[in-house]
Amino acid sequence: MSVTAGGARAGAGHGTAPRKQRRGARFVRMIVAAALQALARNRLRAALTMLGVCIGVAALIAMVAVGQGANQAIRKQIEGLGTNLLVVLPGATTAGGAHAGFGSASTITVDDAQAILREDPAVGRVGYLIRAAAQVRHASQNWTTAILGVSPDYPAMTNWRIAEGRALTPHDEVAGALVGLIGQTVRQMLFARGETALSATVLVKGAPIRIVGVLAAKGQTPFGTDQDDVMMLPFSTAEQRVLGAAAPSREETPLNWPYPPWPNPYALQPRLAGYVNQLFAQAATPQAVPAAMEQIGRTLSQRHRIQPDGLKDFSVRNLSQIAAAAQGSSRVMALLLAIVASISLLVGGIGIMNILLVSVTERTREIGLRMAIGARRLHVLLQFLAESVILSVTGGLAGIVLGATLSGAITLFAGWPAPLSPLAVAGGFLFAAGVGVGFGFYPARKASRLDPIEALRYE
Repeated sequence: MSVTAGGARAGAGHGTAPRKQRRGARFVRMIVAAALQALARNRLRAALTMLGVCIGVAALIAMVAVGQGANQAIRKQIEGLGTNLLVVLPGATTAGGAHAGFGSASTITVDDAQAILREDPAVGRVGYLIRAAAQVRHASQNWTTAILGVSPDYPAMTNWRIAEGRALTPHDEVAGALVGLIGQTVRQMLFARGETALSATVLVKGAPIRIVGVLAAKGQTPFGTDQDDVMMLPFSTAEQRVLGAAAPSREETPLNWPYPPWPNPYALQPRLAGYVNQLFAQAATPQAVPAAMEQIGRTLSQRHRIQPDGLKDFSVRNLSQIAAAAQGSSRVMALLLAIVASISLLVGGIGIMNILLVSVTERTREIGLRMAIGARRLHVLLQFLAESVILSVTGGLAGIVLGATLSGAITLFAGWPAPLSPLAVAGGFLFAAGVGVGFGFYPARKASRLDPIEALRYE
């Protein structure tokens, strides 16, 4: 008999739980229905209140997308320069106490490049160049562009691709062939639309150069420099037959030199064969970049007989560090944009609080009547809190749609990558919901603490 009674009590216990769940579900539906009914009575006011949250979420999503697009653009620019790439700049000139900076003196040679490739195991490839601005002529057209005399490995190391024709070969370098590659900008300026540039002959400082390839477009750098406004020649051709050897970009005669300089009626510059304006070294692996920097510095210091505490006549720079710094700056800017966009969300939350306080004042008699017929303070608090959450969540969902639309419009019309961030979408929605709870609690609490008698007397 006791077993039967125990079983009955157990069955009653199992039946109580579903009843409590059903009662709780009905209570939630009742609260949500009452909140929706109250908001429906002032549709325009509710829509304007949601608009503040909608704009805040949309601004947050769009600003994060713009920040991520900036990161992608910087990463693409760095990848366009080449991966695992180190840049070695020659030394600096000093005249009359004035320091001209790295790259103004010719201190790096082709032999230095070969020694680095031979002696430094962390270095996979080495390229170098000399450069000068010169006029290129074809038929009746002419254009002043950057002329680069490059080693065979330079275009591939710096991620230059061939759109038409062929690349420069080691045979071109050994033979000093009068051949060259042109960028897209040079092609547009010298050749008519539809006219082929391959096998055409152009004049560069009086030297006939046959075009054997057209470089693929790279676009502008972050500083606005047109990378496609370029012509590449074999290094030996440029040095021996077109540009001459590398030379300093500043006059090296000291300002206090007691004797006048030698006459130079043809404005000839002092030049030294075998010197380069820039040297590029590619590390064997991404992990070998620090070792490659150290080995290059040690090799050049030994070859240039620089003491350990002496002033170096070269500078080794890591493009990965430049990329990391640039991406760090863009991340900071994206964070600042997100913070500014979040301010508009807070403003939307203040709007929700303001509207709910007005609603409490308008519905004071209604609140008193509800309490008089049995509503508890918790019921009133949850109803007003539900109104606030419904406003913020609905505004958040609309903001997600608007933010995604703005990101797509920026990508489509401005040509700027603005990828949609799932983290920004989730964060914006949760922030909007948090704003609804945070700013809606005070008006809801104020409504629940009204005295029923005073509320019924309120006019």
